[in-house]
Amino acid sequence: MAAKKSAPKPAPQPEPTKARKPAKTGEPASAWSSALPTVPELIARKRDGGALQTAEIQAIVDGFVKGQIADYQMSALAMAVFFKGMTPEETTALTLAMRDSGRVVDTKSVRARKVDKHSTGGVGDKVSLCLAPLVAACGVAVPMVSGRGLGHTGGTLDKLESIPGFSVSMGVEQFVQQVRDIGCALIGQTADIAPADKRLYALRDVTATVESIPLITASILSKKLAEGIDGLVLDVKVGRGAFMKTEADARALAQSLVRVGTLAGKEVTAYLTSMEAPLGRTIGNALEAREAIEILHGKGPQDLREITLVLGAEMLLMGRVAKNDRDARRKLEAAIQDRSGLRVLRQVVDAQGGDPRCVEDPSTIPRASRIVPITTSKRGHVQKIDALALGQLGVAMGAGRTRADQAVDPLVGIVLHKQIGDKVAPGEAVCELHLSKGQDEKLFGERALAAFTIGSAAATPPPLVIDVIRK
Repeated sequence: MAAKKSAPKPAPQPEPTKARKPAKTGEPASAWSSALPTVPELIARKRDGGALQTAEIQAIVDGFVKGQIADYQMSALAMAVFFKGMTPEETTALTLAMRDSGRVVDTKSVRARKVDKHSTGGVGDKVSLCLAPLVAACGVAVPMVSGRGLGHTGGTLDKLESIPGFSVSMGVEQFVQQVRDIGCALIGQTADIAPADKRLYALRDVTATVESIPLITASILSKKLAEGIDGLVLDVKVGRGAFMKTEADARALAQSLVRVGTLAGKEVTAYLTSMEAPLGRTIGNALEAREAIEILHGKGPQDLREITLVLGAEMLLMGRVAKNDRDARRKLEAAIQDRSGLRVLRQVVDAQGGDPRCVEDPSTIPRASRIVPITTSKRGHVQKIDALALGQLGVAMGAGRTRADQAVDPLVGIVLHKQIGDKVAPGEAVCELHLSKGQDEKLFGERALAAFTIGSAAATPPPLVIDVIRK
């Protein structure tokens, strides 16, 4: 590129990866420092296994956001990274460059320590909805920027929007003020937070480079570091219903996230948690929102309550409001008992336009008009529940999406009546489907039933927490 006076016009790209016009900086589209190698040279170096320098990575991200680097060149670089990887220093440089591609939120006016949580995604994972207000009620500020569901995993924003009126859109100043006043805000990524990540993810999604650990690390951390946090607790899911199917892959991602987050100057802890079976008893946005709120009422399934307490205790320790894990859990349980976590959630819902009655009485959250029990003809014990199969079924029913621009039906979903280890008799329901008008209950019912493995031998659920990774 440096040898030409102007860059060639980008080749036509499929939506949503159209090349953008350069930012109005006064520079020509071909602007590139003569002190740096050309973009093709940098791509070739990474393709051949070489390392990129911090200044080179910063220039690439900056040029990409400004439209000076074509989408096909960034896609080629992503593929080179997919095959050759990045050093921790390269990944840190990419993370910080992506963070600095937009606005870094100034949270100095929030006196409490700021700690967020991020999950790599799973089936039935609604932890953020009960965790964030519970931690805030204990004195730790939680500025949470979340995402939407894509593929077989659900998204926090979709669950929040199943509460009538709830808005996940908010300006940065309002976001900071709400965290300062209430202790918690739950919003989606704004246009000026890590815009490089949003553009790069769109390319990765259509070029089969999503699974690259350095690119996943930079994508997650660039957004989280832009929130102005002091610490981050990560829930790295592993198993059938997770993106990382093996413990080795999940551990590698967790180690990368902790290493890079630490190099970026933040306190980071990662938990490896099981996603062989769905978390909790519900799959689907309104169903999961109701179940998460029930945790704050002192109800809800034990596995969801336990992972909330495990992650919450780590957040309180990072927030310097607890002396040890036992003290942290005691504070969280007290916030459930005295309903202070519930009060924080009510304030959040009210401040973000939602109906606060849904917090006081979760049964008022709308539900589907058709509820169909799915029964088995077998006798024995539930030995396995295929989280991936049920997550994919939820998507087919309309609870999830396969493209970022798809809408979801907040009311459809699945409620589990049986979990791993439970006894089953012929004619008993293993689950129920919440369907919309006209959906094929026979087809969906067969798919749901096939996700349950029932045998004569007794079974026990896998351990919820597999390991904890710190620096």
